[in-house]
Amino acid sequence: MKKGKTKVAVIGAGFVGATSAYVMALRKVCTELVLIDVVADKAAGEAADIKHGLPFIGQMKVYAGDYSDIAGCDIIVVTAGANRKPGETRLDLAKKNTSIARGITESIMKYYTGGVILVVANPVDILTYMITKWSGLPQGTVLGSGTSLDTVRFRSLLAGKTGIDVANIHGYIIGEHGDSQVPAWSNTHIAGTQIDDYCAMNGIPLDGEAKAEILEAVKTDGAKIIQRKGATYFGVSVCVAILVESLLRDCDTIRTVSTVLDGQYGIHDVALSLPTIIGASGAKKVLAPSLTPAELEALNKSAAACKAVLDECK
Repeated sequence: MKKGKTKVAVIGAGFVGATSAYVMALRKVCTELVLIDVVADKAAGEAADIKHGLPFIGQMKVYAGDYSDIAGCDIIVVTAGANRKPGETRLDLAKKNTSIARGITESIMKYYTGGVILVVANPVDILTYMITKWSGLPQGTVLGSGTSLDTVRFRSLLAGKTGIDVANIHGYIIGEHGDSQVPAWSNTHIAGTQIDDYCAMNGIPLDGEAKAEILEAVKTDGAKIIQRKGATYFGVSVCVAILVESLLRDCDTIRTVSTVLDGQYGIHDVALSLPTIIGASGAKKVLAPSLTPAELEALNKSAAACKAVLDECK
């Protein structure tokens, strides 16, 4: 963890923002945490609720503030935006959340003194691209949560399929955080053994149909939760807290975060998720592991899908 005082701002005190702040408080990832929301009373209530539990777990400064509190932040987490409705894709959110994100970006930059901007609001790839351009910050300073949660879902499903601890399963969902996401099967391993070879050696069925079912579950689990309880916020909030912790620790952790690509696989000028080394300065290096022709084709289709939406929102 970064030595000395660390400050994190969460913009948006809705389900995801408030729960992310709560998880960060439980993990004590920073020394100072400020919640900012257009509804000031909501932010104040959430901050007070979190603060009242702190004596049981340790001290940190948690409070509600305004955009002037952006000054001095190490990380600024953007969760504010319209909620995703049942049956609505992340890309359907683009037009209504783009205008919200622009206002947020302008407010951030009035008081910005440094730090990483972590975009969580959906559609995260579209908003990551837009905020990168609007802010004018150096490459990698703005990143999105991207397919971090999708990747965890992917690994968890494979853990259930193989009976192996998820900590020992390595693999990535890349591309868009949404319908065109791509499972990098060729880069999925257990104990250094490619997943197809591991399953074949251990009598575990993993044919094309099984892979399709796993991908469908990864893509639709979030929508199923929304249908059942109206919103998703526990899983993504843990993901946000871990990403913030990874950034503050500055130990070159690899996460599938969304950044504006600059030539990886020949893809330019669109934000997508790839395995990325992250630290205190943000996305330090975007990795481009070898992909099969089919995976590369799917990734290019994912990029095209995002670019089509960007063209409508610009």
